[in-house]
Amino acid sequence: MENNKRVLLAIVLCLGVLIAWQYFFPKNALIQKAQPGQQQTQQADAQNAAKPTAKPDATMASAEPLAGTPITITTPLYTATLLNTGGVLQHFSLSKYKLSLDKDSPNMDLVSGQAASKAPMGLIVNGQATWRDAKWTTDAKDTSLEPGKSTTLTFTGTLGGLTIKRELTFHADKYEIDEAVTLVSQTAQVSRVAFTLAAGSLTGGEANYNPTRAAYMDKSLEEITSLDKIKDGKVVDAGGKWAAVESNYFISALVPSGTAVLKLQHVEDVTRLAAEKDGISLAAGQPVKVENSYYLGPKERATLATAPNDLKAALNYGMFHILAEACLWLLHFLYGYVHNYGVSIILLTVFIKLCFWPLSQKSYKSMEKMRKLQPMMAAIREKHGDDREKMNAELMQLYKTYKVNPAGGCLPIVVQIPVFFGLYQALLNSIELRHASFITHLPFTNMTWLADLSAKDPYYITPLIMGATMFLQQKMSPPPGDPTQAKVMLFMPVIFTFMFLNFPSGLVVYWLVNNVLSIAQQGLLMKGSAVQTAKKA
Repeated sequence: MENNKRVLLAIVLCLGVLIAWQYFFPKNALIQKAQPGQQQTQQADAQNAAKPTAKPDATMASAEPLAGTPITITTPLYTATLLNTGGVLQHFSLSKYKLSLDKDSPNMDLVSGQAASKAPMGLIVNGQATWRDAKWTTDAKDTSLEPGKSTTLTFTGTLGGLTIKRELTFHADKYEIDEAVTLVSQTAQVSRVAFTLAAGSLTGGEANYNPTRAAYMDKSLEEITSLDKIKDGKVVDAGGKWAAVESNYFISALVPSGTAVLKLQHVEDVTRLAAEKDGISLAAGQPVKVENSYYLGPKERATLATAPNDLKAALNYGMFHILAEACLWLLHFLYGYVHNYGVSIILLTVFIKLCFWPLSQKSYKSMEKMRKLQPMMAAIREKHGDDREKMNAELMQLYKTYKVNPAGGCLPIVVQIPVFFGLYQALLNSIELRHASFITHLPFTNMTWLADLSAKDPYYITPLIMGATMFLQQKMSPPPGDPTQAKVMLFMPVIFTFMFLNFPSGLVVYWLVNNVLSIAQQGLLMKGSAVQTAKKA
């Protein structure tokens, strides 16, 4: 019965990991992360469901810009290309981030060709796409910004009796683009202005655990991983702080100034965003200014922390956010000394192992006691094999007499699961670890290996070694008495190895090193126990 419990507990733990995995990292689900609590989120869902479903926005869908002369803004952080026909964006190439690990890889461009055809950063006034319907003039020209500098491009358009002046301000040291729109009407009227943005895939071919998704900040952060769910549009009433297209590492966001209605729509593999301000009263000849900001760039913690409207909330590590933040802080601290994130992960593992050392020690002592009790347990089973109730009673009495907890060996694993998930989120969502290398080439070869700790081991070497260490750990533990149960237990390393095959290699390194340290700790304990036994003999 004791062995049954241990097998059952081990299986439950594995299932728990699998279920938790599906729960925390669903691939095709609308993920809702509400800081105030799940109940409030459900209430918000119910309220949203009661509202009319947004209809496709014809203006957003038919948005191809007219041909125009490109204007390039170059800063130390990015190169932006706009058209003189209304200031729509055509490219936004990040200088510090490559698309892939290839030496000849281009820089990460947050505006794909498909997205450019939907006129990102186009302005809609009274339902009209100004980049197509207005007549624009500009004296803007190619500009290169030195650190600390800013520049403002001005586009002036006429749309019926309305004069529109767009002022787009680019900063050399920030990924934000600020916009001020001044409207002047020949007659009194009430106008509506919508700032827009568009983005395709932001994953750069590394999408296994890094899907492109839509997000917005209302009362809490909402992420939409299944973009098909917003083909018909999603409307967030006034009060939304920002809307974005994001991956684990990059984000293109609309950040309106003041209240605005946020709209999201996924059409033809492009997600379009709009921040709409309505009820703008225009007196004849009197200018009225409306403002907005865009953020196109990496999800750097320090950078997002200075962005307006709580854009830093886009850095969400889920339920174990605090643990992930703590792991990241420690990783960056260690990296400051060793300048290698792989080595930092190993040092972090040693630190965590030391923190859990007393707990593990207690667990291993319990397991060692169980090992010594094996002959007595076998005798009880043989004696009461047909009377399970009596056998269980004697086994329980045996545990009580020798003060052994059969489940004690599993406790360290259970305690470390939150740390595991926190570190997983930290490794998978930290832009600093994207393309961070550990050992760039397989020893004695020119084969690229562990060159990106946020990606899987391309040759599955580390997960296989990790599985072998789990098997060794299992062999060092007290064996189940029943041969069938022993075979079942043998599958546990196989299951875990399979699960880890596609995990970020940084996470596998963590688990592998943790296993090695655990084996060493357990070996030391067993050796000490053997010495004591010999002395007593």
